[in-house]
Amino acid sequence: MATTNDDLARWLARVALRDRAAFEQVYRATSAHLLSVAFRILNQRERAEEILQEAFMNVWHNAASYNANVASPMTWLINIVRNKAIDALRSGKTERGSTVELDDEAMQIAADESQQPHRLLEEQLRRLKIDGCMSELTAQQRQALALAYYSGLVHTEIAASIGAPLGTVKAWVRRGLDKLKGCLEAAGMAPA
Repeated sequence: MATTNDDLARWLARVALRDRAAFEQVYRATSAHLLSVAFRILNQRERAEEILQEAFMNVWHNAASYNANVASPMTWLINIVRNKAIDALRSGKTERGSTVELDDEAMQIAADESQQPHRLLEEQLRRLKIDGCMSELTAQQRQALALAYYSGLVHTEIAASIGAPLGTVKAWVRRGLDKLKGCLEAAGMAPA
């Protein structure tokens, strides 16, 4: 029997109360998918497993902060893993900070126009506009788009993942993309 969003939400509520059995159920139902998310970002199995363990420690300690009105349980879990993996990538660069290789890289960045302060500011402003447009979507549209674009799932996989009918998922993705496009155009950002 497939795990539903309702199952995950119920288990997370019990994890918030320190229910170990519920924590184990969340882990068994989601760990394989979450490991693949970490692996796609890190491209190292061992490091992805470490990140998964760290992410589940976060889940254990922060399950009470899960809000079903903001995201589905799977989206919430994916975001925890994704953020941990990205932090790991960044800290990996920091750990090698004293090497000559990075000194050479820094010189290349200094010469790279895209890394200049005004370009970085423009990029940050662009991201803020995109975040603003994303916040105008429904939670279901955001979740469906996140699973499609961050996790690389196709419509049928999204439907199975969140326990929604295929036609509904397709509508969420299509309407979400249409609304996002309209918002970005209104913000002066014609989609590429």
